[in-house]
Amino acid sequence: MLEAKRLPRWIPMARYPGRQNETRIPLEVLREGVARIFRACGMLADAAQTVTDSLVEADLRGIHSHGVLRVPDYVAKLTREGVNPKGVPRIVKEFGAVLVVDCDNNMGQVGMSFAMDACIERAAIHGVAFAAVRGSNHAGTMEYYARRAAARNMVGVCATNALPTMAPLGGTDKLVGINPIGIALPGAQAGDFVLDIAFGATAHGKIRVYAQKNEPIPEGWALDIHGEATTNATAALEGLIAPIGAHKGVGLGMAMGMLSSLLSGAAYGTESGNMVDGPKPGIDGHFTMAINMKRSRR
Repeated sequence: MLEAKRLPRWIPMARYPGRQNETRIPLEVLREGVARIFRACGMLADAAQTVTDSLVEADLRGIHSHGVLRVPDYVAKLTREGVNPKGVPRIVKEFGAVLVVDCDNNMGQVGMSFAMDACIERAAIHGVAFAAVRGSNHAGTMEYYARRAAARNMVGVCATNALPTMAPLGGTDKLVGINPIGIALPGAQAGDFVLDIAFGATAHGKIRVYAQKNEPIPEGWALDIHGEATTNATAALEGLIAPIGAHKGVGLGMAMGMLSSLLSGAAYGTESGNMVDGPKPGIDGHFTMAINMKRSRR
């Protein structure tokens, strides 16, 4: 897997229909511009850079649904929708290598980075560490945090609760989030193994990209409000994301959601908000885990 420093200094075009002729932005221009926007929203410089890096690296790695597409949404969260731009994450409970981290209602990138760094620090001593995160908000891609552990020769695992966009198999009510998981294992010669998947057939942000372009989405991604398969991006945004593996995707999504929220006291499922009214600020949950490879090998 290529690391960001080896990638071109120009943002690659997204692999979506109709984007071949779009303007590209120099990497450092984009990085500085986005960071300046978040600083203007009241974020401290380090926190603004962390959120910026998460979004820009998502674009560099082709995950455009979680890239700078999110900037307008984040600005609204930070300035009008109750997210605390100056929030400082802290450890509120600790038992050996098990932690509870409160993000202080800042963006999830700030709390998740803090939590993973705390796990890495403790895994160096105990061999493994787990942090449940509460008081948070949207955190971007999960692989961003898992790769922090891989860079320290540790296995990184993390997941997050998400707004409900799926229904239990056979239903039409949005009760379950796609609740993604990120896993990174360090590699010595062939590069790191990095997995970042959600338990829906796609992410809501990817459907938004197609809707912006007025393009049909691939078959199998979504259902309309009546539970019927659709390739219409607008109907998909109003309807449901299809789970991967039928009931298996719903079950795994529920499991990741519970690990991300119930252990820390964060909101779960519909308690966190909905796709019409949006998320409720400061009650999202995630988890991070680091496994020290040196300690785990015989």
